[in-house]
Amino acid sequence: MELEKQIQSDMVAAMKAKETVRLAALRGIKAAILLARTSEGAGGEVSDADIVRIIGKLVKQRKESAEIYAQQNRPELAENELAEAAAMEVYLPKQLSEAETESELAKIIAEVGASQPSDMGKVMGVATKRLAGQADGKLISAIVRKLLAK
Repeated sequence: MELEKQIQSDMVAAMKAKETVRLAALRGIKAAILLARTSEGAGGEVSDADIVRIIGKLVKQRKESAEIYAQQNRPELAENELAEAAAMEVYLPKQLSEAETESELAKIIAEVGASQPSDMGKVMGVATKRLAGQADGKLISAIVRKLLAK
């Protein structure tokens, strides 16, 4: 709940400072939180971990949209999406570098006892929980596939 309060106070500050891009990003986060809170089975509560997951999803959506806009030769729209993504990333935990992710995954593979590509499911189950919000799922999958192929 602390993260939600922080987002609300930052939203007020962005309104006062007339920071339109940051305000749009924060409103997007707020709307997604409200949607999660009112969804069936949520019970009206959203934890900070849930909020981090929601923000991660929103950032990923913004980056994918920016990529599509860039491919369609719409740089002004791509720039706006990337600016919103940057404003949202402030609330995410520090992202691991590729090397840090690889070392963490090597530890997880050793813990699970995986040795062949068919063990990927076991590794991914543990890795996605442990590295949630710290590394992208596509990156985790690619590194696990590479490490198990050795």
